[in-house]
Amino acid sequence: MTTTIRKCTLEDLSVLQDVSIETYRETFEPHNSAENMKAYLDKAFHIGQLQKELSNPNSEFYFIEMDSEVAGYLKINADEAQSEPMGRDSLEVERIYIRNKFQKKGLGQHLIDKAIGIARDRGKKKVWLGVWENNGNAIAFYRKNGFEQTGVHSFYMGDDEQLDFILTKTLVFE
Repeated sequence: MTTTIRKCTLEDLSVLQDVSIETYRETFEPHNSAENMKAYLDKAFHIGQLQKELSNPNSEFYFIEMDSEVAGYLKINADEAQSEPMGRDSLEVERIYIRNKFQKKGLGQHLIDKAIGIARDRGKKKVWLGVWENNGNAIAFYRKNGFEQTGVHSFYMGDDEQLDFILTKTLVFE
């Protein structure tokens, strides 16, 4: 099996939208009302919204492919594109989503390693992310990778306020 990671471009917009909706539904649909899911998906993964994010020079998307099929993606944000004001020495991992049929193959590890590598290359001191408080598998994964809880913030799924843990990894340069 061949695994590759490549930066997304505007030509990838429709695939990015499809994979975003698919993976978000797979992960969160069982825990949220149909109305709140629809409201969130329509807003967050609207083609115009994704185009705006892809065009932002401080945000980057990367597809991970297995045997030439898109298996998931990573979204990172720097500087003013971060969803919380964490400073110029931080890089945000806003999304890591892997399609269900590709889970448990180590792809998430490849993506978090990619994000940490980018942060190191850019001289960032911290990598941070928000993860839903009830997503135990993701929390365990990030903790295994050296992330520690440093805060919480509200996340709105439609009209439902939910809590995300803010997890941070401080980078050590050798």
